[in-house]
Amino acid sequence: MNKNELNNVKIVVYIAAAGMGRRMNSDINKQFIPINGRPMIQLTLEKFDELPYIDEIFLIIREGEEEMIQSILNQMELSHEIGLVVGGNERQDSIYEGIKRVPQNTEIVLTHDGARPFVQKEEIEEIICSAIKYGAATLMTPMKDTVKISEDGVWSKVTPDRSKLFAVQTPQGFKKDILLKAYQQAFDEKYYGTDDCSLVEKAGYRIKLVQGSYHNIKITTPEDLILAEVIDSKSI
Repeated sequence: MNKNELNNVKIVVYIAAAGMGRRMNSDINKQFIPINGRPMIQLTLEKFDELPYIDEIFLIIREGEEEMIQSILNQMELSHEIGLVVGGNERQDSIYEGIKRVPQNTEIVLTHDGARPFVQKEEIEEIICSAIKYGAATLMTPMKDTVKISEDGVWSKVTPDRSKLFAVQTPQGFKKDILLKAYQQAFDEKYYGTDDCSLVEKAGYRIKLVQGSYHNIKITTPEDLILAEVIDSKSI
């Protein structure tokens, strides 16, 4: 599909920002931690809000944080109205709460981590186009490190071929009916996956891998914040 035709496709984005972020060792939700003076979630929202072919954006938040989120939104000059969805206990519960309310005429659903504020416009476009063509797609980067598999965390059992290993990122994109079917099956079978693609794979669909950037980090630990400020400074 020509990227100029994306305006003819109904695209909805769900940004997950309901996680506790325990590894950040912070008293507040990591989404509110500033990066060079601006809340992390603001940076993430801006990346999607600036895209005219995105029809609706929903932010999945923790119960009790509505006022804090609304305060951030009120200070932003937004092109989209941001819908708020209160999430569940796990990320999968949160996304499901969101997509159960997806507008009926939606064609493509994107899911994204609120703690990945450095995704680029071109990467989002590639995911949408791949989802339209193949049904499901995710950003990824080839693994740079050698990976060991261990059953007890003490002894290495096997070293897989690094050329066949890829680190998965977000956004992930899906045709709406495929994602809804995968989530419904997962909850019927009481299955929890590590990401949305794992649910779609379990439902019998293949995932198109799209080359992403090593800058599209997920901010998880205090050390990540140091790198995040460097990446953000270069993009200003």
